Amino acid sequence: MNQEHVIDTLNEFLQGQYMGIHAYEHLIERLEDDQVKKQFQMIQQNHKEHAMQVAERIQNLGGTPVDNEGVIGSIQGFMSQFTLPESTEDIIDSAIKGESDYGIGMSEKIVRGDLDPESYQLIEQIFDEDRKHVEFLRDLQH
Repeated sequence: MNQEHVIDTLNEFLQGQYMGIHAYEHLIERLEDDQVKKQFQMIQQNHKEHAMQVAERIQNLGGTPVDNEGVIGSIQGFMSQFTLPESTEDIIDSAIKGESDYGIGMSEKIVRGDLDPESYQLIEQIFDEDRKHVEFLRDLQH
């Protein structure tokens, strides 16, 4: 497997992590429920840890990790500010959609078959934690 290709794939995945971090930032700003806000901050912190782990893996492979969500991600982030939900329930729904559709769904397509075994194991571990985020967010709905 081409190491440069692995690095590029991991960097693309890392951009998605930054998009998630920034998305949570915008959602947290809108939350008025302190308990839910605290939970969202914990999930956001988890995404930051994932970003650090992926960046470290890229460096270990001899690459340079990206440090932002990229042009497309920043445009999407900017546009999403105008469509952010207002109610706590809608904010939770938005986070679930972001985690499952974009976080897990899109990322699985990015990394499918394009990673060495160690990188694949790291990404699978991140996906497992992201799935737990979705379950946790769904529990918040009740």
